[in-house]
Amino acid sequence: MLARARSFTLHGLDALPVVVEADVSPGFPGFTVVGLPDAAVNESRDRVRAALKNSGFPYPQMRIVVNLAPAELRKEGPLYDLPIALALLAAQGVLPPENLEGWAVAGELALDGELRPISGAINLALGALENEQTRLLLPPGSAEEASVIEGLEVYAPRTLSEAVAFLLGDVELERAAPPDPAVALDELLDLADVKGQAKAKRAVEIAAAGFHHLLMVGTPGSGKTMLARRLPYLLPALGREEALEVTRIHAAAGRLMRGLVQRPPFRSPHHTTSDAGLIGGGAVPKPGEISLAHRGVLFLDELPEFPRRTLEVLRQPLEDGVVTVSRAKASLTFPARFLLVAAMNPCPCGWYGDPERACSCSLTARRRYTGRISGPLLDRFDLVVGVPRLTAAELSRAPEGEPTASVRERVLAARERMRARQGRPNGELVGRELAEALRLDAGARGLLAAAARKLQLTGRSFDKVQRVARTVADLSGRENVTEAHVAEALVYREELN
Repeated sequence: MLARARSFTLHGLDALPVVVEADVSPGFPGFTVVGLPDAAVNESRDRVRAALKNSGFPYPQMRIVVNLAPAELRKEGPLYDLPIALALLAAQGVLPPENLEGWAVAGELALDGELRPISGAINLALGALENEQTRLLLPPGSAEEASVIEGLEVYAPRTLSEAVAFLLGDVELERAAPPDPAVALDELLDLADVKGQAKAKRAVEIAAAGFHHLLMVGTPGSGKTMLARRLPYLLPALGREEALEVTRIHAAAGRLMRGLVQRPPFRSPHHTTSDAGLIGGGAVPKPGEISLAHRGVLFLDELPEFPRRTLEVLRQPLEDGVVTVSRAKASLTFPARFLLVAAMNPCPCGWYGDPERACSCSLTARRRYTGRISGPLLDRFDLVVGVPRLTAAELSRAPEGEPTASVRERVLAARERMRARQGRPNGELVGRELAEALRLDAGARGLLAAAARKLQLTGRSFDKVQRVARTVADLSGRENVTEAHVAEALVYREELN
């Protein structure tokens, strides 16, 4: 007898429909899975067999063939355990085949029949909605994740037995509800924890307000990492569409989600990360670190220690906001609009310019060290600021810093001005959009022209100064960019030694 269950397969951020067909027929006992399954799908034969027996259901001593259609799509992961088990029960007559109609099913089975969460549930839910499958049967945990998508009925049986009883109408289950996403601001990392460093804190505020890429250069222990980790809490909370986009990316990467991601993500890969780790990879590509940082912060600590090839792959995503990963089996495009924040020491030993410790590096060694960062990549940073280490005496005299909540109010007010004027942050403006948003007064125009001549600014560098000056003006609540705003923007153009 033949029976069918509906499920999905993840292909990048998208979920494509899969029909699970189970055929039980006379012949030599065996269990074959076809339809381009990976190892995890092939292993479902043993999990399903044990789960059926341990749940008290019959297991046919006959020839079993399970087909996952369409055959040309690669099927990965344990999410087909539950639809295979239900299709087998329907093929034996334990469950009427028509009871599976209209349901999309996914879930991993334990050997005792318990249902375990799967990754990518929110992507499966979106795929189901696009294919007019409005009823989902998912494990607990995954069901809560999928239930954030409106227009779906999501149910979460705890075991295979409970799933069968629910489909037979013998038990009732409550619809899954999304978890509470509320996060209190006072639970977040606070800028007040960083003593001193007024200039660096101001640069962090400007970076958050205008979405400007930031490079901090300073000796060990100066507070670069502390500042970077607090920057995401200055950014506006994600809107629903942004939150849905970010959650889909993290789910596609294999993370188990608990509702929508509400705050901008923060990713800090180690400097040994490969270029594939940054942009994404795999036989069927999955999102990399730059996509996981979408709508948030990508922090690269010890920037010169990253391989040159790894850093160079950042250039195109920084310009385009997307990354396309091509492999033999698939070519997928992932969102990658992130705020790049990097930190580095001024020299290999780390102590060049420190007031208390002498640097042991030669001029040639310092230049070789900073030369690991290519000019084109360095030119992507709108802000380059020094973060000197404070002495013990300076730390003891440093006043209490401004809290994150106060700074965030200014950032949000500036973001609202940008949204009303051009619909996006100043850091993303180029060409005519930038020219229309600037509104320079006479003094600002004169200072910009003089700076361009004296500093020999490239076209990209000239635009960077203008974008930063526009953000400084927005933070001060001014519609026109004045000479003072341009002067402050020029302060954040420190040269690497």
